Amino acid sequence: MTNDRLIRRAAGLWEGLAAAPAAFPAPGAATVVVSPKSALCPPGWCGLLTLGGAVLATAPDARRAELLRAALRSAPEAAWNTGRLRAALPIGRILGPATLAYLAPETFTPAPPALDDPRLTLAQLPNDHPALRSLEARVDEEERGEAALDEITSPAFAVLRDGHALAACGYRVWPYETAQFSILTAPNARGRGLARTTATTAAAHALAADLLPQWRARVPASRRVAARIGFHELGTQLSAELP
Repeated sequence: MTNDRLIRRAAGLWEGLAAAPAAFPAPGAATVVVSPKSALCPPGWCGLLTLGGAVLATAPDARRAELLRAALRSAPEAAWNTGRLRAALPIGRILGPATLAYLAPETFTPAPPALDDPRLTLAQLPNDHPALRSLEARVDEEERGEAALDEITSPAFAVLRDGHALAACGYRVWPYETAQFSILTAPNARGRGLARTTATTAAAHALAADLLPQWRARVPASRRVAARIGFHELGTQLSAELP
């Protein structure tokens, strides 16, 4: 029942972001709507969301909606399988797919703080703290974009050593009382449980505010962190440029 409740709450978010009258169909089916202002994807692109095996997609105009509708009718798995999507349509650029995971209070599994080094401390920082920008500077542009730590609106929960952030996690408050998580660990500090430590604190903060924690990730290591503190993977997000 936990997954059903999470899916219903997440569906409300994505149906609202579709910016058009839209609803997820039954599992195994796909609904495609025309929505030039859809927030499921970049402007002018097609957005494909899955939740619990159901597909909700948006297209910027009727022509591309019909192309997408025909492709998903014959191959619903194209909504998350880029190979099948490219085989069915003349797709240009693709973003994703990213996995969508959600956390319920009853499945939250806090990780014990991984602070075995006495120089390490767990701190709450303002979301514009210089230590966060220094942490971002230690990774490449693609990883900074994936983490999106500069977009959080919550405080940042960080593991510090001598004032330098080794890992940090926070979230951006989205519509429909959703907390979109962001997390980043310095390359030379990975594999030590620091991400789980920061994510645990951020998740507790979001749940205390009655928000729905959402973890969107492509990287397996990030997905493992989410799973270990109780997030359930329930869907995917993919954006496609269709001429």
